[in-house]
Amino acid sequence: MYLMVNMISAKEYDMDRFDRSKRVGWIDIFTIRKSRCLVAGAGALGNEVVKCLVLSGFRDITVTDMDDIVLSNLNRCVFFRTSDVKNGTKSEILAQRASELDPDVKIRPRNMMIQDTDDWSNFDIIFGCLDNITARLHVNSHAYYHGIPYVDGGTDGMTGKVQVILPNGPCIQCSMNKSHFKVLEMRFSCTGKDRTFFIPKMAAEITTTSVIAAMQVREAVKIISGREDLCIKDTAYYDGLTGETTILTVKKDDSCSNHMNEVKEWGYT
Repeated sequence: MYLMVNMISAKEYDMDRFDRSKRVGWIDIFTIRKSRCLVAGAGALGNEVVKCLVLSGFRDITVTDMDDIVLSNLNRCVFFRTSDVKNGTKSEILAQRASELDPDVKIRPRNMMIQDTDDWSNFDIIFGCLDNITARLHVNSHAYYHGIPYVDGGTDGMTGKVQVILPNGPCIQCSMNKSHFKVLEMRFSCTGKDRTFFIPKMAAEITTTSVIAAMQVREAVKIISGREDLCIKDTAYYDGLTGETTILTVKKDDSCSNHMNEVKEWGYT
């Protein structure tokens, strides 16, 4: 007895890389493809954010990081390999490997500090994947000044947070407390040849990193698709131990330096 097998040709919808994304009614895959992204930081969060960006359809991505790859990066950075340790910069290796996910994506690596960026206005959305307050505030101020949405992420072991900063809304500096400013004060008062300010490395765990990065990109998909009404208001705290996410609304601080002189063309009062 012979078993007859009918060869079924691939359906048209299976020939479209983004068919399943298009089935989420409000996702604007066409605008996503044209959007210019800046990812500040190419470590654990940066790896996961870039991965999600490419798979979500973003095709114009710039990644900035000044560090080389070390062995301790390998348990939470999906694009790094053992052969990359001390043999490549984070931004360059991340750009190279992530580009393999989609031949149409363009990822530009920048091996430099985020503070050296001078073309902020060339981007449509910015992602913060940084591990220090100073760099976060720098990106926050430039993004806010240029009216660019900024999605910041951070993790500490099994917990993490995502903050969405939109034009005319509260920013990262609005939510800072005295302890944050104390760290900044120590950082700038303890520099020089005779004194060194050392901040110990924070705990990191890959599943938490993956969740936070995915949330960052999901918020970006909402923003670029014109659905800011669906965005987090304004900060989401994630607890990996309980699986709970808590939303904290941040109030705009009129004494914040980013809001003291609002730019008229943004429509502020």
